[in-house]
Amino acid sequence: MTVIVRIPTQLRSLSGGDAEVKVEGDTVGVALADLETKHPGFASRLFDDDGKLRRFVNVFVADEDVRFLQGLDTPVSEGQVVSIIPAVAGG
Repeated sequence: MTVIVRIPTQLRSLSGGDAEVKVEGDTVGVALADLETKHPGFASRLFDDDGKLRRFVNVFVADEDVRFLQGLDTPVSEGQVVSIIPAVAGG
């Protein structure tokens, strides 16, 4: 099924400048893998060596952080939006 991934400004060079990209997948992990297939370079920015989301990368589905859902196994439905949000630090 087709889902939309929202790309943060910092990563748009990997998506050809696009703020949103259509990908295929029934879970967040499958959708992000398809994002990597269509736009190489995302995987190294999103995942650590163990294949887990990097600590400074947040991924949301329907305004919910996937870390509090089923992680990369969180299901997505047709037309749903997956948002990649880099963590913001400061003081």
